[in-house]
Amino acid sequence: MDLSMGTPVDPVPPVVREALAAASDSPGYPLTAGTSALRTAITEWVVRTCVASPGQPADGLGVLPTIGSKELVAWLPTLLGIGPGDTVVIPTVCYPTYEVGVRLAGATPVRTDSLTSLGPARPKLVWVNSPSNPTGQVLPAGHLRKVVDWARERGAVVASDECYLTLGWEEQPVSVLSPEVNGGRLDGVLAVHSLSKRSNLAGYRAGFVAGDPAIVSELLAVRKHGGMIVPAPVQAAMVAALGDDEHAAAQRATYSARRDVLRASLVKAGFEIEQSGAGLYLWATRGEDSWSTVDWFAERGILVAPGAFYGPAGERHVRVALTATDERVAAAAERLEI
Repeated sequence: MDLSMGTPVDPVPPVVREALAAASDSPGYPLTAGTSALRTAITEWVVRTCVASPGQPADGLGVLPTIGSKELVAWLPTLLGIGPGDTVVIPTVCYPTYEVGVRLAGATPVRTDSLTSLGPARPKLVWVNSPSNPTGQVLPAGHLRKVVDWARERGAVVASDECYLTLGWEEQPVSVLSPEVNGGRLDGVLAVHSLSKRSNLAGYRAGFVAGDPAIVSELLAVRKHGGMIVPAPVQAAMVAALGDDEHAAAQRATYSARRDVLRASLVKAGFEIEQSGAGLYLWATRGEDSWSTVDWFAERGILVAPGAFYGPAGERHVRVALTATDERVAAAAERLEI
């Protein structure tokens, strides 16, 4: 039972597949900026999901489709012109691609969750990830507001990876695009989103970035020349996915049920679940080296991800994914309780 990967296993919603098929005759080059329909769909989704402020206008919001969210995470420092001699802040425990992207640009990554520890440093980019992959931690609006204010004072960009925003369980995540966080201003803030989890579109490579229109415009100009373009049929599929919340609610319920089963079984097996207030993972520990825990799971035919993959601070945890079929989750739970 592979619980080590966060890859969707459930079917792509019919409404999305139908839109993809209908747009399959697309002989011309697609627009890097996205079709008008897609830009509208992204904007409307962002306003109702991320801004969440009645009457808040969408005027001035920059939006841009991306080839999934991972490529943007990997290339954002480079696209922003960050390079040798520059520093980029990444979370203490985080998805490895944050650090890889910084190193690809030739810049220096700094792992910290406390910006005050940086002293007088002036980083070019600050990454935040809430809900977190791998821990499921949710950063409160007040914390995010302090990050945005701190970065603005130093001329840094805040990039918020929010791919799990709609999967809050015990805690309700808040977007960096919310006025509660950014004070009603978009300058210096970007939010990164993906349809991989919400709509099972990992195979489509469908994501987008939204926020500061000036920065989004710069990203668009570079991406045009870099050929970083979402295929036209995928753009049509994204419009359908973003416009239909029903399938997303059903998928959320499926993950919730799987989470309940795995969490209960892990606790019975002697594990402590830490953070994990949102997202698609359970951050589990029994106080030992993560590789020893991985071996314990492997002896029972279950694969999990060692916390050491995500930074030194994760060395005593493992990440257990909810992205397995109901049958596999039930089987894993049985093995955990033996």
